[in-house]
Amino acid sequence: MNYGTMTLETDASLDEVDRQILAELQADGRMTNVELARRVGLSAPPCLRRVRRLEEESIIRGYHADLDPVALGYQITFFALVGLESQKESVLQSFERMVRDWPEVRECHMIRGGGDFLLRLVARDTAQENALTSRLTAVEAVARVQTLQTIRTAKDEGGVPVAV
Repeated sequence: MNYGTMTLETDASLDEVDRQILAELQADGRMTNVELARRVGLSAPPCLRRVRRLEEESIIRGYHADLDPVALGYQITFFALVGLESQKESVLQSFERMVRDWPEVRECHMIRGGGDFLLRLVARDTAQENALTSRLTAVEAVARVQTLQTIRTAKDEGGVPVAV
């Protein structure tokens, strides 16, 4: 799937029904097409055609279950602000490829200001958090790592606002 950002042209081509479909599926991606069609005021076949078009255009990038990390043994969520020795594209891409292979890295964002990458990681305990931090700092291209451990989360909402 293409994970690129939606263009203004694509955004402008979405009508109110498309936006309702997106809002409903973002809230509950497991609902049946029949239920989705009922909620947005369409019959099932045209609703399914719209969903497929939204998938083909990569506006809908996929479906997933939202898992509780603590229930699965990941007691710690932390962020790492990573600065690299060089901002050459080959170095940036190499770092991105590397962290894609780390299952504990749940998000990797190239950022502007204060560092090169912001990572969100999960760890089972402080020993694993320390090991992951050491693993990051040991990477040859990494100049600095600042970690920030989450104390509590007041809001954790996936997706994006969908104006209907």
